Amino acid sequence: MKKAQFLTPVVTAFTAEGKLDHQANKNIYDFLINGGVDGLVIMGSTGEFFAMNDAEKKELIDLVVNHVNHRTKVYIGTSCMTVEDTIQLSNYAIDAGADGVMIISPYYFSLSDESVEDYYDQVADWVNGDIYLYNFPARTGHDLSPQVTLNLLRKHKNIKGYKDTVTEMTHTRELIQTVRNEFPEFIVYSGFDENFAHNILCGGNGCIGGLSNLYPAVFSEWVKAINLRDLEKVAEIQKIVDKMMGLYDIGTPFIPIMKQAMVLQGIELEGYSQKPLIQPNDKQIESIKLLLQELDALIVQVIPNYNGVLV
Repeated sequence: MKKAQFLTPVVTAFTAEGKLDHQANKNIYDFLINGGVDGLVIMGSTGEFFAMNDAEKKELIDLVVNHVNHRTKVYIGTSCMTVEDTIQLSNYAIDAGADGVMIISPYYFSLSDESVEDYYDQVADWVNGDIYLYNFPARTGHDLSPQVTLNLLRKHKNIKGYKDTVTEMTHTRELIQTVRNEFPEFIVYSGFDENFAHNILCGGNGCIGGLSNLYPAVFSEWVKAINLRDLEKVAEIQKIVDKMMGLYDIGTPFIPIMKQAMVLQGIELEGYSQKPLIQPNDKQIESIKLLLQELDALIVQVIPNYNGVLV
């Protein structure tokens, strides 16, 4: 079994005026690093990349790379709607010192397999660093299939991994089985937190899950349990995470819900999101508080010394 990893698709902190909140973002990075996550993914879906202009994206890239300063891995979501913009932003991130870039295919139109493969062919030819493919068919309207992925790997040595944000582990398992024999070092992450252990048992590498913004040390403990083959502990933490998944149901999209939960847990950020995302209402805030209370009670039963940092 491969060594497991859990990475955080980091929320982006903004001011009330919609500007990047530099200090709050630094606070979040430090909290996650101290919590022991295996890497940070900046400007993924949870990071609201879709609501930032090019200058803001470059500002955030410089901020995270300089502040993290190699304390953990940093990957940047550089997806844009055109090949040219994606290449330009990707190379900016690589030149700034990011460990790699994560790229989702253009969204809105449902693309054919041939179109998806052609898009990644062009991008991979011109990006001067490691690329991680990002599959999120619920948002793009199309799937990055296992066969297309295999075709791409045969042509591009800089494609190193894949994030599969699907609820069905069948798709992720098929991906692993399709590419693993020919490309044993190819990294496959699940995109939903609850699928972490299943991913590892299927031969994958772990997860890039948004709930680790809130409880990074819980997910670090889960990684530790998997790597130590402590299946009883793995199952105990699975129950915590299954309960934690309820955060996704409190509001749509869940990003403002996550930020509000982080504020309630004492993480130093204001909790603002970019329009059209709206702040949680009073009923939602009460639901968040109740769930956090239940989670905190569960966590201390399983991780007695838990204090929000790596234990």
